[in-house]
Amino acid sequence: MTRPAIRRSALVAAALAAVAAVCVPTADAAGKHSSPEPKPTVVFVHGAFADSSGWYGAMDGLRKDGYPVRAANNPLRGLPSDSAYVRDFLDSIKGPIILVGHSYGGEVITNAAAGDPNVKALVYVAASVPDVGESLADLTAHKVDHPAAALPLQEVNFTKPDGTQGTDVYIDRAKFRQVFAADVDPAEATDMADAQEPIDLAALNQPATAAAWRTIPSWYLVAKQDQAISPDLERWMAERAGSHTVEINSSHAVMVGHPTAVKNLVEQADRGTN
Repeated sequence: MTRPAIRRSALVAAALAAVAAVCVPTADAAGKHSSPEPKPTVVFVHGAFADSSGWYGAMDGLRKDGYPVRAANNPLRGLPSDSAYVRDFLDSIKGPIILVGHSYGGEVITNAAAGDPNVKALVYVAASVPDVGESLADLTAHKVDHPAAALPLQEVNFTKPDGTQGTDVYIDRAKFRQVFAADVDPAEATDMADAQEPIDLAALNQPATAAAWRTIPSWYLVAKQDQAISPDLERWMAERAGSHTVEINSSHAVMVGHPTAVKNLVEQADRGTN
């Protein structure tokens, strides 16, 4: 072999050794290879007059950032049963969870997450945040400087499986966009109005039996143009819960009109609990 060939072989061997050194996995002090912690599963819970489709934009953004996402379809039949349903859904998920609730969904997650060691953070999106013994009606009656006007609700009677009568409430379709989704595309807001999920009227007066925000850190997104829940009431609930708070110019349907803001707050909650 000639000297140039020998020199080239030595250079190739040195380069391969350098590559191998870079590619060797790092090990911790105990000699075990380290790996990044898995991202928490983000679980979304919609509120009254909406459904899980409202979360699609935020879910898509979180998926792109590597988060597993799920949406629990809130039955809207009553706070005790809705909370139990969501808690069973949470129990089916392995690993840490960030739980996100909008509007009445905030009440549900406040109950459902209590005592669940897997829920690392609560994210409230223009949501109701009760304390133990408070109902949605109680929170709405709380005095603030600029209260929201009463929602234009329409009642529809229905027969329950046991034969008793119940009452569902909807937002008046003609006024839906104005009070619920003022900054959402008109065509999409019309679809939302026509496909809205009603809530059993009884749920509005059922008190919370737990307050998960007392033991689980929380984040709150205030919708400054909200006409369904007073922004002042949102600020008061967020402050009482000790929530990390962000405010944006949005209608009540903030998850539809501003999905990136929801995504960003969820990721902020993740970073804040690591």
